[in-house]
Amino acid sequence: MTSASPWWAPHVHADRRPRLLARNRIAASLRAWFAARDFVEVEAAALQVSPGNEAHLAAFATTAIGPDGTEHPLYLHTSPEFACKKLLAAGERRLFSLGPVYRNRERGALHHPAFTMLEWYRAGETYDALMRDCADLLGLAAETAGATTFAWRGVEADPFAEPERLTVAEAFAAYAGIDLLATVGPDGSTDGPALAAALARAGIRTAPDDTWADCVSRVMVERVEPRLGRGRATILCEYPIPEAALARPSPADPRVAERFELYCCGVELANAFGELTDPAEQRRRFAAEMDERARIYGERYPIDEDFLSALAQMPEASGLALGFDRLVMLATGARRIEDVIWTPVAEAPR
Repeated sequence: MTSASPWWAPHVHADRRPRLLARNRIAASLRAWFAARDFVEVEAAALQVSPGNEAHLAAFATTAIGPDGTEHPLYLHTSPEFACKKLLAAGERRLFSLGPVYRNRERGALHHPAFTMLEWYRAGETYDALMRDCADLLGLAAETAGATTFAWRGVEADPFAEPERLTVAEAFAAYAGIDLLATVGPDGSTDGPALAAALARAGIRTAPDDTWADCVSRVMVERVEPRLGRGRATILCEYPIPEAALARPSPADPRVAERFELYCCGVELANAFGELTDPAEQRRRFAAEMDERARIYGERYPIDEDFLSALAQMPEASGLALGFDRLVMLATGARRIEDVIWTPVAEAPR
C-alpha cells in the first residue's frame, strides 16, 4: 500500500495553502480586535516548572542543565495560564496571548501535540464579558475567512447568531434525564454511586470502578457534547465545582463554579473561568487533581509555588482559552486540524 504524501509535497501544500493563508488573516484580525480594546499582547515562556495541574492533561517533559551541570525538570506548557496570571499580579489589566502550547497523549482530527492557543484575561470584569467576546470573535473569524456558516462533520452553525446559554445541569436534565446537582454537596463533595445509578437508569454504561468524575465525562461525551453548537454556538456554563479546578464558586450556588465552555458544530472551542484567587483553595484543588492523576496515570506534576504566591496578589479577573486552530478549521471548512497547521508534527512510525 502506498503511503500518503507528506504535507510538504508541492501538490499537497498547494491544496492546503488557501486555508493556511486564511489562518494568517484570522490571526491578524484577532490581534487588531484586541488592540482596539486596549489589550496588550504577551509572550509566555514555553518552558515552565509545572505544565499545569489538571488530572487529564499530559505534558512533554525535559531537563534543564545549568552551567555547573546540575539538572532540574522543566515542562512545555499546556497553556500560558500560569504566566498570564503572574502578569495580572504584576499589574496588567487586559492581556492576550496567541502562541503555541503542547499536550502529550493527544492526536486526532481535533487534536495535535503542538497547537495554537488564544488566551485572554480581563481584570476586574466578570466572565459574562468573555461570553460577549466569544460571540464577537466567532463572527469576526467567519467574516475574515469569507464564511457564512461554520461546519464540521455534517453539523452547521451560524457564526453570526447569538450563542445559546445552557447550564451543565440543564444539559444533563435535557439530554440524559439526570439531576446532576443532586449528587453535589454545597461543600463540593460528590456522590459517585448515586450518579452511577442515574446513568444506569438513563441507559448509559458504567464500570464498577467509575468515579463521579468518570460518570460526568461519560454523559458529556455520549449525550451532551454531540447536541451542542447546532444551528448556533452554545455556551455551556455553571460547571459543578469538582469540574472547575481553576474557577471561583458562583455566588448564586456554591455547588457550581464560574466556568463555561464554548461549543460550535459539536466542537469544543473554548474554556473560560471567573478566576479563583484564593491560593489555599487553589493548592487544595491542585492536590486533588494530582491525586486523581496519580490514580489513573501513576504520575504527578509539581505545583508552581511561584504561581500560588502570585495568585495571592492577583486581582479579580476572568480568563478564557480558545483553540485557535479549531476556530480556523470551522471557518475554512477543514476536516482535520492538520489541514490548518503550517508545519504539522510528524507522526511516529508504526
